[in-house]
Amino acid sequence: MRETFLLGRVLAGGYFIYSGVKHFVDLPAMSGYVAHKGIPMPTAAVVVAGVLLLIGGVSFLFGLVPKLGIVALTLFLVPVTLLMHPFWREQGAARMMDLLNFTKNVGLLGAVLMAWAVPEPWPFSVDTRLHVPRRV
Repeated sequence: MRETFLLGRVLAGGYFIYSGVKHFVDLPAMSGYVAHKGIPMPTAAVVVAGVLLLIGGVSFLFGLVPKLGIVALTLFLVPVTLLMHPFWREQGAARMMDLLNFTKNVGLLGAVLMAWAVPEPWPFSVDTRLHVPRRV
């Protein structure tokens, strides 16, 4: 069971890290898309989103301060889901694409929030190896 949880952490953490890195690698294109969606300060929004994804991804991958990672990913997923994927405003293919991304993000948010219930330290976490003190 512990190994399965570790595999899930690696897959989820890797996904979020990849997405965060992509925000920086594709910054001009992503900023343009964010601007097209009417988000103010699009470049700053993409950078903040990328940082939140990286914090959450690294936290999940290494089991390092998991509650911080959960908060970072929640702060990313809630506004991005509502502001970037408003399928109810779109028609045709754009509606279908936004609906797909909206529902994917809702599913990811559900998985991230479930992680809050996992007791700390997480199995095979860096926290355990470094003997990071826990608040009671």
